Amino acid sequence: MAVKKKPSKPAVAIEPRPKGWAVQTDGTKHAASLHATKAEAIAAGRAQAQRQGAELVIKNRDGRIAQKDSYGNDSRRAKG
Repeated sequence: MAVKKKPSKPAVAIEPRPKGWAVQTDGTKHAASLHATKAEAIAAGRAQAQRQGAELVIKNRDGRIAQKDSYGNDSRRAKG
C-alpha cells in the first residue's frame, strides 16, 4: 500500500539576479518582484511568505542558502 505524502507548501525564495535581487515562488517561471537591494527583496519576500503561510528561503550572491524562515503551521514535532 502506497503512503500518501502531504503536499508541501511552495517556498518563497530571495535569489540573486544580474541586476539585483528577485522574490520568486517555487514552481513559477517568473519572479514576483525585482529589487535593487537584498534588504528590499527580503522585506517583500517575508511579507509574501507570511501571507501564503510558506517558507522563506534567503540565498547569498553565490546562490547558496543563507537562511530559512517558516510561516504557517509547523509540525508540533519540530524542534525550535
